Amino acid sequence: MRIRILIAFIVLFMSSIKLSAQQKDSYSYKTAVGVKFYPGAISLKHFISEDKCVEALAYFWRGNRLSGLYEKYFVIPDFESVKWYVGAGGHISLYDKNYYDGASFLGLDGVLGLDYKPQNLPLNFSLDWQPSFDLGGGNGFSANWAGLGVRFVIE
Repeated sequence: MRIRILIAFIVLFMSSIKLSAQQKDSYSYKTAVGVKFYPGAISLKHFISEDKCVEALAYFWRGNRLSGLYEKYFVIPDFESVKWYVGAGGHISLYDKNYYDGASFLGLDGVLGLDYKPQNLPLNFSLDWQPSFDLGGGNGFSANWAGLGVRFVIE
């Protein structure tokens, strides 16, 4: 059911904005929105400068989790459509009552990944690893947060 709601949200959001396929160069984009697979999230990336980005993630797995990340991007020589990134941030986990008795936790996140922007397409793909640590209980340290992001470039 949550997947259907997520898909409906993305379709409605995308129908209300103008996609921009024309970019300054083969990699450049400013804002992209879409999904991140595993465990499943809505993802919004926004570049605040040429090599710095903020990302917001809303997960729907064993409850809800909101994450905010600050990411630094680096060029990979000879691969102008791909960059690698590293970053950090935080999250709030709001677990279902079946997990940790419905408790909520604040936590810290790291991220390490690759970002790919195909030429002349309003799409962006990422593959990353996002280790996290729930403060005061919950999962404690968790190294199993990772995912494949698929986003539409909106700016």
